[in-house]
Amino acid sequence: MRHLIALLLELGLILTALSVLGAAARRFSLSPVPLYLVAGLALGEGGIAPVPAAGEFVETGAAIGVVLLLLTLGLQFSLTEFTGSLRRHLPSAVVDLVLNAAPGAVAGWLLGLDAIGILALAGATYISSSGMVARLLADLRRVGNRETPAILSVLVMEDIAMAAYLPLLAVLASGGSWWQAVLGVLAAVGAVLAAFAASYRWGHHLGRLLSHPDDEQLMLRVLGLTLSVAALAELVHVSAAVGAFLVGLALTGETADRARAVLGPLRDLFAAVFFLAIGLSVDADDLVPLLPPALALAAVTAATKLLTGRYAAARDHIGRPGQLRAGTTLIVRGEFSIVIIGLVGTRDGDLAPLVTAYVFILAIAGPFLTRLAGAPRLLR
Repeated sequence: MRHLIALLLELGLILTALSVLGAAARRFSLSPVPLYLVAGLALGEGGIAPVPAAGEFVETGAAIGVVLLLLTLGLQFSLTEFTGSLRRHLPSAVVDLVLNAAPGAVAGWLLGLDAIGILALAGATYISSSGMVARLLADLRRVGNRETPAILSVLVMEDIAMAAYLPLLAVLASGGSWWQAVLGVLAAVGAVLAAFAASYRWGHHLGRLLSHPDDEQLMLRVLGLTLSVAALAELVHVSAAVGAFLVGLALTGETADRARAVLGPLRDLFAAVFFLAIGLSVDADDLVPLLPPALALAAVTAATKLLTGRYAAARDHIGRPGQLRAGTTLIVRGEFSIVIIGLVGTRDGDLAPLVTAYVFILAIAGPFLTRLAGAPRLLR
């Protein structure tokens, strides 16, 4: 009984605080994401007001938040158009990998990490946060912008690369053999390609299957299918976000429009919990000693992501303002980098706090830079 009271009270206070912070951000036409992250830092371990009873709910809600963010983003596009964009942006994926994994690998070598630590740090600097990018595009009303398909193509390519990278890292970090790592990579990549093929071939039947005149029925059907697909994606070491995004792409027309409307409030609630959870996972005491190298690494990889976005947008013949918006949108790092560090555990005492500080810096700085990139004065 006491646990229930503590849980309800902490959740009530958390949601009230998020409401106040969100209203303050909207007042100045800013994304509330950085404020949510700072709130999580204040409520986490070593913070001023820990919330131990609500921790499990927040962790679960964060996973749902990522799924809903990518589902509703996928509902904005058609699978045929997006598949064409993916083919066009294969060179962008190569540029993204080279420019953004290299700084992490070099930093790991300079810090004296072993081969697995270097591989982990390279992955942490390479991968952008799909959940944060999706929220930024929505907050800044840029989902319909011409550069957005290029941004999403880069993100999906990164997630596909993660399908190969995460099983490889997990096996190597646990001391497995090379053939086990190869089998894991082949299984994960095969599952991603099969999912894309199935969505492309039979996705048009999905709308008729899920459609219903009652909004409640539509919400339950779409959400139930999305969570199931997301779980299957995680089972084969593919991001749950990719599974949710594919479901959104497969739905078109009136079904997609109504699904966006009924899922919007639910997405906003769990998205706020997702950003709060990232802050909660950080212990402020661990961040301070490693802030200098984390700041240096963040500055370098912010610049390389900016170049990546500009290159990808240029391939779609987007002008310089759109190229700048694309580059700054990709700067944010988040949940995937934290997952990577979780796989390698405590192999090196400084690796986890370094990556945590790095993620936190870019998760806060990224939304501000993205907002500034749309300012007419800056563009001029």
